[in-house]
Amino acid sequence: MNTLVLGASPNPERYSYKAVQKLADNGHRVTAIGLRAGLIGNIPIQLQDKPLADTHTITLYLSPDNQTPVYDYIIATAPKRVIFNPGTENPDFYPILRANLPNIKIEIACTLVLLATGAY
Repeated sequence: MNTLVLGASPNPERYSYKAVQKLADNGHRVTAIGLRAGLIGNIPIQLQDKPLADTHTITLYLSPDNQTPVYDYIIATAPKRVIFNPGTENPDFYPILRANLPNIKIEIACTLVLLATGAY
């Protein structure tokens, strides 16, 4: 299952950094996309480019205002699930996702908690 972390940061204090690490540690294929190139362990932070095929989950670490420019990217990636981490909740985006991806699972949750509890 491939997970895309959108809003990845090379700063080890950021939750997106920790999520990339924990996803990889738990055996998930993970792609990190951020505003700045860098590394999280041995995982490169890529700049947004073409939508990634075979993405099961997108976990967001972007504020609602910063999500607007990536709506089309997220929809074009066509994930099966989008996780809105604390601070990223975006009720304006949920109906857009559902209209474009009728089978999408929208979760208002913390990726780190889901991983820690085995609910990921």
